[in-house]
Amino acid sequence: MRLCPPVSLCLAVAAALLPAPAHAEAGPGCAGPDGADFPLTTRLHGGPDSYRAGGGYGIWYLDLTNTTRLTCDGIHPVVVLVDAGRDLKPSQARLEFYADGQPHPVHFEPTDDDELVGAFTEGPTDGEAEGQAEGRADGAGDFPGFTVGPGRTLTVKLRLALTSDTAPNAVTANAAVVQRHGDDGDWIGQSNDYRFAVEAEPDPDTAPGLDPAAPTAEPTSTATAAATSAATPAPDASAADTGPLSLADEAEELARTGLNSPAVLFGATACLLAAGTLLLLARRLARRRR
Repeated sequence: MRLCPPVSLCLAVAAALLPAPAHAEAGPGCAGPDGADFPLTTRLHGGPDSYRAGGGYGIWYLDLTNTTRLTCDGIHPVVVLVDAGRDLKPSQARLEFYADGQPHPVHFEPTDDDELVGAFTEGPTDGEAEGQAEGRADGAGDFPGFTVGPGRTLTVKLRLALTSDTAPNAVTANAAVVQRHGDDGDWIGQSNDYRFAVEAEPDPDTAPGLDPAAPTAEPTSTATAAATSAATPAPDASAADTGPLSLADEAEELARTGLNSPAVLFGATACLLAAGTLLLLARRLARRRR
């Protein structure tokens, strides 16, 4: 097995090799005899820049390119998560990889440096509980590893979610690649770094754009009086009670309104008839006195 200087990657390789499946058999290795270069070119790509705690899954991909003339089988990637705060817990990172169209869980283990290491060794998510319930033998139903043909590239789909209790953080993901040979294996690839941020879950009780600690302004007496004054309509001068109108006021009102209204015409006609009747009666009384 190759010498691996980075401590985290050495632990990742060990996690991928132990325990070995009971049915595993030693196969041909795809590493070159000189061991100068990794036979698999490994690349992480396509992931989001940030994840929200308690949010949905983010999708990313792992490319495995076989640069040799041999078929590489029994390939087990191992993801290492290193967070700046050193407070990311194994239960908070929910990582799955896809093989044959089915998701497989990745179980993380902490290291002495508070890093998380997760090997691609588990069977499908749907069959995990069933296998445990039937009391399967140790190693039975585990993931046998990927197979990459000579000169071919295999793209593995991954998805990651973080639980709601995950604190804001900055995380770097890296992948080591191991080829198993029974209870031993070779470290045959190492990926680039994939960095992302972890954002806190939003508080549902806090309205967007409002500071819950900011004091609420109380309305002043001046503002209250102005609002009351604006809400109360001013009295209509035309509706004021000025008492009975004089004959001069009635004449002025008649001149202002004109005779266009039927009610005004009827009133004017009645007044003229009454005045004429009074004039006739006055003349008759004057003649009788003579």
